[in-house]
Amino acid sequence: MSAPTTIDADVLKRGGVRLVVDGPRATVTLDRPDVLNAQTPSTWVALRAIGAQLNPDVRVVVVRGSGRAFSAGLDRRMFGGAAVEGEPGLPEISLRGPEGGAALIAEFQEGFRWLRDPDRVTIAAVHGHAIGAGFQLALACDFRVVADDVRFSMAETSLGLVPDLGGTLPLVRLVGYSRAAEICLTGRRVGGEEALRIGLANSVVPADDLDAAVDDLVARVLRPMPGAVRETLALLAHAAAGASEEEQLLAERAAQVRRLAELTALAARTAD
Repeated sequence: MSAPTTIDADVLKRGGVRLVVDGPRATVTLDRPDVLNAQTPSTWVALRAIGAQLNPDVRVVVVRGSGRAFSAGLDRRMFGGAAVEGEPGLPEISLRGPEGGAALIAEFQEGFRWLRDPDRVTIAAVHGHAIGAGFQLALACDFRVVADDVRFSMAETSLGLVPDLGGTLPLVRLVGYSRAAEICLTGRRVGGEEALRIGLANSVVPADDLDAAVDDLVARVLRPMPGAVRETLALLAHAAAGASEEEQLLAERAAQVRRLAELTALAARTAD
């Protein structure tokens, strides 16, 4: 079925984003293929709106790009060339001063941050270029299923900027500090085989098989009970955040008690 009516269709259209919800699955598509799905602040507004208003029955979110690429990153017009109507360019962010600029960037980050919420499993289906903001969008997801033509690149540093959409933390967690620093500072392209080897990708498949591979993964992650998935993702995030052994054991005990309580209640309802 189509996007929930609570999400403004104009917000999605302006952001170049399509949303299709099919039962427990939502598919978010960056849909500006003529510019390789380059992103603008309106893209992030649309993503933030989806995260805030998506039906709670949705358990899996797939993020993909239309056309030849996942996303080529930030729309180059944002760098101070041709203006994008209604969009704050990078010079305007600077003119807002340190506090105002930081507040605006915080709003942009919310378009990506919800993808790390353990309430849902998020899967990036990545093909072609995933550069800058595109790379960070893929990094925001729990899983990355990639086509063999993928080209990841963190290009911000080569442009005099830094990655600021939440991508630095998951990158370091996935590949380690030294390799993350090398990827960011050189801006080089990381292909599918290397992405799999260093932990950026969960799987690499021929481009023609990408949709089928994602569909298969969606089916598999939908099999466990929603509560078990949510609690497990939260535990893994807790560990990745640097919890001590004792803190992690405590979190596991608490999560298991909650799961047992839900299973007991479910068994009682079934018996009735």
